Amino acid sequence: MSSDATTAPPTPTVVDPLELPEEAPHGLGTSLPSADARAKAEGTFPYASDLWAEGLLWAAILRSPHPHARIVSIDTSAAADLPGVRAVVTHADVPGEATYGRTVADRPVFASELVRHHGEAIAAVAADHPDTARLAAAAIAVEYEVLEPVTDPEKAFAAEALHPDGNLIRHIPLRFGDADATGEVVVEGLYRIGRQDPAPIGAEAGLAVPRPDGGVEIYTASTDPHTDRDLAAACFGLAPEQVKVVVTGVPGATGDREDPGFQIPLGLLALRTGCPVKLTATREESFLGHAHRHPTLLRYRHHADAEGRLVKVEAQILLDAGAYADASSESLAAAVSFACGPYVVPHAFIEGWAVRTNNPPSGHVRGEGAMQVCAAYEAQMDKLAAKLGVDPVDVRLRNVLATGDILPTGQTVTCPAPVAELLAAVRDFPLPSLPMDTPEEDWLLPGGPEGAGEPGAVRRGVGYALGMVHMLGAEGADEVSTATVKVQDGVATVICAAVDTGSGFATLARQIVQETLGLEEVHVASVDTDQPPAGAATHGRHTWVSGGAVERAAKMVRTQLLQPLAHKFGMSTELLQITDGKITSYDGVLSTTVTEAMDGKELWATAQCRPHPTEPLDESGQGDAFVGLAFCAIRAVVDVDIELGSVRVVEMAVAQDVGRVLNPAQLAARIEAGVTQGVGAALTENLRTARGLLRHPDFTGYALPTALDAPDIRIVKLVEERDVVAPFGAKAASAVPVVTSPAAVASAVRAATGRPINRLPIRPQAAVGAPNA
Repeated sequence: MSSDATTAPPTPTVVDPLELPEEAPHGLGTSLPSADARAKAEGTFPYASDLWAEGLLWAAILRSPHPHARIVSIDTSAAADLPGVRAVVTHADVPGEATYGRTVADRPVFASELVRHHGEAIAAVAADHPDTARLAAAAIAVEYEVLEPVTDPEKAFAAEALHPDGNLIRHIPLRFGDADATGEVVVEGLYRIGRQDPAPIGAEAGLAVPRPDGGVEIYTASTDPHTDRDLAAACFGLAPEQVKVVVTGVPGATGDREDPGFQIPLGLLALRTGCPVKLTATREESFLGHAHRHPTLLRYRHHADAEGRLVKVEAQILLDAGAYADASSESLAAAVSFACGPYVVPHAFIEGWAVRTNNPPSGHVRGEGAMQVCAAYEAQMDKLAAKLGVDPVDVRLRNVLATGDILPTGQTVTCPAPVAELLAAVRDFPLPSLPMDTPEEDWLLPGGPEGAGEPGAVRRGVGYALGMVHMLGAEGADEVSTATVKVQDGVATVICAAVDTGSGFATLARQIVQETLGLEEVHVASVDTDQPPAGAATHGRHTWVSGGAVERAAKMVRTQLLQPLAHKFGMSTELLQITDGKITSYDGVLSTTVTEAMDGKELWATAQCRPHPTEPLDESGQGDAFVGLAFCAIRAVVDVDIELGSVRVVEMAVAQDVGRVLNPAQLAARIEAGVTQGVGAALTENLRTARGLLRHPDFTGYALPTALDAPDIRIVKLVEERDVVAPFGAKAASAVPVVTSPAAVASAVRAATGRPINRLPIRPQAAVGAPNA
């Protein structure tokens, strides 16, 4: 979408979320509740794990116990002979493409010669009972020649190739400005970011049903059904139209909701047996199978003048992709492009690599790439402030990005970028009261209500962070979505293959149609691949691209509805309005209902939305790679027990530029969820490995933040400065608080302890010790 060059930019406005205007019954700007909220709250919502079909068989997958091994032989005879077993499939039974991948088809459906990571699929079984399927999978005899795993990404460069495509997935050398530029003040740092898991609470599950035409239907909680269909069809040796993916029971997603590694074996078993086949992954299988956030090693050097203004940033960024490419190329592009953060940097020289190892696979997790570099560049800003002896907020304000500035990729920031305003808002928000101001029994020690620490060992810290993310796909991705709006008998239906993963798209689509057509009753059809593609549910795509398609289709229906009336009464359609199902003219001469005006007809329209194109980064890391950007400022307040190293996040104050508030309650929930996910990355979430083997792949060993761990989250300012190239002017809301909050927590722990804090999540031993005098 493009804007008229003569259009004046909108006047910035600020919405205080604590003083929102009284809501209208429906439409944009109101807190319309989700249509499925009641069912989910009451426990009656049908998730993918609840699926059932007549003649159902159960699947189980045999996974490798080794991170790196050569497969000498696979004997399935014992499994196939078990009573109740209907099929056993291995790599030899894949009729089509043996490998798959969303960007690079480098991942085998089943390992054939080599195992490249712990948990890689070797074979799959279908049986008439889930216990039988699991027993049969365990009965498959696999002889391995165990190989030495490559688990250190720094050693992957010189190691023997782990894959026919080599160990290096992508290298981006960003060059911007003068390499010889130097500053009067220099600070350096080495930072490590751990492996965060998307950790979907709902079980990953699916059902495959064979079709009479030789095809198959797959029912699952996919976030990108058309891509999943195409990948599966290629592996099945079928045309895409012979495979249908039906999206069912999505419980929410912060990354790829369903790994095709679950779906493809399901479809193969259904085609082999001629029966419906269901698979519900155990928690361990979920951790072993799907992709995680990239563990990252970052080396930084910041140059600044004596006033603290940045002169040059040098960085090396190494992403551990695990065994396969997945989204590593895109993650690296984001990491390198945003390596300097939302700051003006005249000279930047960044080296970025993504490499294969024998560690678990990495891929898309909310804020990928941007979150890792945010933790590092904000630590550098704290170091710079300390070295100069100035306030950390002041040194940031001297360098913040604004509209019209240029990114190190050479792209001009054309969207609203109120970074200074956001930072000032969280700085000026009142701090929470100190524990010493209240009775001891009324405040929590770090470690929880029953924490073992002593109040005398607790130190309070206040830290700040600024974060940024890109919206939509990048580097030339063809972002497009299609939507159809139908109206009959005063009821509207939206048909769009955009999956609502918790982003609220289904609610937004209803609000758009209500706003445009003045109809209260709007239904959003369930999603399947018989509908035109809408793309993946990532990077705020569906608010922008799919929402834009719904709006265009609704406006076309509005024109169809109003044109005959306008012609009859000799006026333009702009002089007519639709409110609460009634059509009226500006002068009151015309007044009728939508139902009467339609006279039994069905009106419908289909429209597409395609944002302006982007381009890949060139050999120097330069290019207009992003459609739009979103920014966030967070102030974290923490209490740290400097004897035990335990940390309690007391409060997170958030200011964010959102473009336009479309649903206040939904927006607040997205921001709060993003902050909480970031707190987990900062303090507890680390999927640990030992020589490539996952340790404790369960919710006992992998600690998600609970309600007791979640801090008070204060949304102190939402800046509504509309992005003129975005439908409704709205920006993506959930990724940028995930990106920013870990850096803010680390900054606050740094302030409380005087310790460097160069690793996430923060280990207790890193927070032990008295603050520097």
